[in-house]
Amino acid sequence: QVQLVESGGGLVQAGGSLRLSCAASGRTVSSRVVAWFRQAPGKERDFVAAISWSGSTTFYADSVKGRFTISRDNTKKTVYMQMNSLKSEDTAVYYCAAKAVGSAYDNNPRLYDYWGQGTQVTVSS
Repeated sequence: QVQLVESGGGLVQAGGSLRLSCAASGRTVSSRVVAWFRQAPGKERDFVAAISWSGSTTFYADSVKGRFTISRDNTKKTVYMQMNSLKSEDTAVYYCAAKAVGSAYDNNPRLYDYWGQGTQVTVSS
């Protein structure tokens, strides 16, 4: 089992920045691939970014490419997502997810086994 806890969400003006963190505990070998998803009210949960265990492979949704950066520090068992140039359409609950096997190119939420509770990001225009 892996427990994931997100932090770093909040209210920010359009054009601003936030850094989300996802701290893992428990059987962290099961978090070889970690991803961020987001869900806006009334919408499906969408893929945002993912990172491999070594950090050498990252994958982004087109909507955030060039603005968001995912990274990880395995010594701290934490994955980060730096979000710059935020837009109102980035407003959503952001979830951290993990899986033990597979690729960082997997953007289907059904492929991820462990999920955090989510952190709210609100971008005001």
